[in-house]
Amino acid sequence: MGLQDTIAAVATPPGAGGIGIIRVSGPKAEEIGRLLFRSAKGPCPFATHHLYHGDLLSPATGDLLDEVLITLMRAPHSFTGEDVLEIHCHGGPIILRTVLETVIEAGARPADPGEFTRRAFLNNRMDLSQAEAVADLIAAKTRLGANACLAQLKGRLSEKINSLRESLLGVLVLLEADVDFPEDDLESLPVADITADMESAASEIRSILETYDEGRIFREGLRTVIAGRPNVGKSSLLNRLLGEERAIVTPIPGTTRDFIEETVYIGGIPIRLTDTAGVRDPEDMIERKGVERVWEKLAAADAVILMLDGSETLSAEDRILLKGADRKKCILAVNKSDLPARLKEEDIEKEMPGVSPVWISARYGYGLDGLKEKIMALASGGGIPPAGEVLIGNLRHKTAFERAGELIGRARESLLKGLSPEFAALDIREALRHLGEIVGETTSEDVLDRIFASFCIGK
Repeated sequence: MGLQDTIAAVATPPGAGGIGIIRVSGPKAEEIGRLLFRSAKGPCPFATHHLYHGDLLSPATGDLLDEVLITLMRAPHSFTGEDVLEIHCHGGPIILRTVLETVIEAGARPADPGEFTRRAFLNNRMDLSQAEAVADLIAAKTRLGANACLAQLKGRLSEKINSLRESLLGVLVLLEADVDFPEDDLESLPVADITADMESAASEIRSILETYDEGRIFREGLRTVIAGRPNVGKSSLLNRLLGEERAIVTPIPGTTRDFIEETVYIGGIPIRLTDTAGVRDPEDMIERKGVERVWEKLAAADAVILMLDGSETLSAEDRILLKGADRKKCILAVNKSDLPARLKEEDIEKEMPGVSPVWISARYGYGLDGLKEKIMALASGGGIPPAGEVLIGNLRHKTAFERAGELIGRARESLLKGLSPEFAALDIREALRHLGEIVGETTSEDVLDRIFASFCIGK
């Protein structure tokens, strides 16, 4: 990708709107602006970061394209670190397409997905973790998710990584000095101090990794499976939580044979609900396949709403589910509380000790607030993190941190066992490389291609 090219794209979402923005970045940005724009107040000085009103004209024909606002942000004080021109047009698709085509005819080329942000990264306006936060912030579905992205965009994660790298570089200097000058009059290697610094770095990495599950939930949503035997009210609960008739509800067992997946927002957290087939002895091959896949969904879920029928005693199917469910991620919902109760809490306690059920009526909505509180507590670990706290939800980051932590631990063990400092130095150097991958200092070109290819065009 050549940084000498001037690129252009529509920076606002597709469709009609009041305003549409064409973004242009590169060495020809000002030249294109002067060629196309005519100010309403005479010659335009194009002072940086000023907004001007006027007409946009076709250089070839002189035809009026649109009445616009235009601004030039000169390098290096722009998003990409290059000269950036923004043309604020009326937001009709025809107008935007015509203006973009005219800009390209004037010397720009169409931008690739994520190319503006990639240029910001290459021009040191942000590191790679901040660049990824741009895409995540655009895709954020809730305020909590946006807060986590903003913290990363503002460099909170980068600060932690830079601090870790600084500490490990100090360790590496001491190790390599001992390797390079073993017989010189250097002080003996301070193994106790070095291993303490290693443990401190490893502890910091462990603390960051502990935020991954929570960060992923804020980023992607809590994967929640509604499970139970047939006719216990799973589809009714899904419809009640969604506030619409999404799933078919009938008194015929086995009505739900495939998965129905929808997202609902509870307390600002996206909850990805999956309604599953009822677990029972299947009557045909199709239903058997559906039941098999229920167990796969249960194993992969972040949370399971296990439903029981409060108007009946525990069945064999109920006991199978209670025995097979992971109590750490299980929410017991006893449905049909509007009917005379036959199910007793002590019976549930015998099957799943320590898990308190919430009594609900999916038909009338009773007890739904209590159920939502339990879902929220499971999603947020019992509390909502303050704005600005670092949460990692990116698998690439998690993998890099895990590998760095393993290498630091191995380096520490080798020193404590009295092995040559050269082995520890190799591991610390590799740990630094993995940490550098997160911020883009040691990231390969093909990884960068994959990351920025996932961005939208215009960002």
